[in-house]
This record gives sequence, C-alpha cells and structure tokens, in this order.
Amino acid sequence: MHDPLPLLTPSDFPPLRRAALETVQVNLGYRCNLSCVHCHVSAGPNRTEEMDGATAEQVLRYLELSSAHTLDLTGGAPELNPHFRAMVRRARELGRQVIDRCNLTILEEPGHEDLAAFLASHGVRVVASLPCYEEENVARQRGGGVFDASIRAIRRLNDLGYGKEDGELSLDLVFNPQGTSLPPDQREMEARYKQVLWDRYGIRFNDLLTLANMPVGRFGSVLISRKEFHDYLHQLKSAHRHSNLESVMCRTLISIDWQGYVYDCDFNQMLGLPLRMNGSLRTHLSDLFDEDLPGHRIAVRAHCYGCTAGQGSSCGGALA
Repeated sequence: MHDPLPLLTPSDFPPLRRAALETVQVNLGYRCNLSCVHCHVSAGPNRTEEMDGATAEQVLRYLELSSAHTLDLTGGAPELNPHFRAMVRRARELGRQVIDRCNLTILEEPGHEDLAAFLASHGVRVVASLPCYEEENVARQRGGGVFDASIRAIRRLNDLGYGKEDGELSLDLVFNPQGTSLPPDQREMEARYKQVLWDRYGIRFNDLLTLANMPVGRFGSVLISRKEFHDYLHQLKSAHRHSNLESVMCRTLISIDWQGYVYDCDFNQMLGLPLRMNGSLRTHLSDLFDEDLPGHRIAVRAHCYGCTAGQGSSCGGALA
C-alpha cells in the first residue's frame, strides 16, 4: 500500500508548523463502489477497512472539544460506512459544518436512494468529484457509465436545492487533470465547467476545486509502471511557489484514518507518515485530547511539492 522510497526519505521541502486547528478530516474506510485511476487511496469495492463505532464516537468527542469548525468525511466512499449518517447528525447538532467527499455515483447505489435527501436535510456541503465535463475523459479516469450517473446525481442534488448561487446547500465539483499535467487556472476552468454543464445538461454547482494528482497510491503506481515517477516529482518541485506555504491545508487540518491514528494530511496517511507527539512513533486520536497542536512540526516529504506547485492544491482547491 505504501509508495516508493523517494517519498518516504527526508526531502528538501521547507519546514512547516501547525496553526490553529480548523478541520478534522476523517477517512471512514477504503471501500468504494469505484476504482478510479487517480485515487491516491487506492480505494475500491474489494477493500474491507472501515472505521468502527467506538472510533467514530471518539472522533465526535474530539470534535466537540477542539477548535475545529468543520468535519470533513472522506474515504473510499464515506457513505458506505455504517456510522456515516450518525456522525453527520451529531456533528450538525454540535454546530459544525460537515463536508461529504462524494463520488456522486453512490447516490444510485442500492440502499442509498435516500442519501441525497439526507444530505440536504442536514445541510451537508457536498464536494463531488467530476474530473472533466467530457464523458470520454471521465470514463478514462473513473470507468464506463460513471459520467452519466454523475450527471443524474447532480440533477437530483439540484432538485433538492444544491448549487444555487444564493442558496444554503453548497455543491462543489472537483477537477483532476489527466496524467501528469498541473491543473489549469481554477477560475477559468470553473467558468468553462459552468457553461458546458449548464448548456449541455442544465445542471449547476457552486465552486470548482482544482486538485493536482499526487504521486501516491494508485496514481503513484501508474507513474512507476510508466517510468514517469521521478519526472513528475521533478515537475512538481520545479513549479514550487514559496507563497503557497502559508495556505497549505496541513497547517489547519488533521487527518484521521479508519483506526483512529492521526496524520498531518490524507496523503501522509496513505504513505504511513504519522503525526508524532512527544516522541511517539505514531499518534492515536486518544493521545490528542490534552495536546495543543499549534506550533507542532508537520511531517514533510517530496510529495508535498504537489500542494505548492503552480497555483497550489489542497482539499479546498487552488491556494493562489
């Protein structure tokens, strides 16, 4: 599951330290109804790892006591975890914003027919992957039939009020480039997405988030098989912008895996680079309740250039 040595050995990426915690990102498991080429988690239908109820409860207790204002649920397909809905309800009761990192097609899976209505009724912000507005490109990254299912899912969300400019239900789409190219200008790509999706399909969304493909997980393996891994790392490093360091997501986010262990970001989680407190080899969420995170050193390696290259890349889209 872990990626090659170049990402695990120390690099010359600039040192980073934590600011105040804003987001608790939780990977509820690696099971997914899709197996996307660009997936840094290597998620798929045959993965069995998933967070249990006791760990989910611990996450909610920590969320209640922390300064974080957002619970960010991801996977795999986070909605496949049996505790997903309970976590959404509790977090909303605590007054926290909830983000569902949704692949859209899950809304059509058996047993999830009411999922869209559930998300709307709890005011969940949906961040949905749609790596292109062209069916052929989506099929190449995510598989046949995914594009049409995604369009139907967006229509269903639109019918519930998602995507309105002045509405309370936010639907953001996520763009990933094809292969090793860096994302284009986010504002220009967003305008193009909105025009094409409205003109062709009559669907709407709020913001487009452009993310660079990270050389981790399934995409990292593809790069290795094509002998493009080191070239891509060099490309990312060459495009590094120092100004992006202030806005990288790891400064205000923690990533919690399905077992409750804590990382500086989801990419570090996939590489097995844990957040370390008080000399421990890895930190469990239970060890964080009495700890202050601001000022703590962040684990950085060569893959971090993927977040600072060009306009920057994070779970919230471009940084610049």
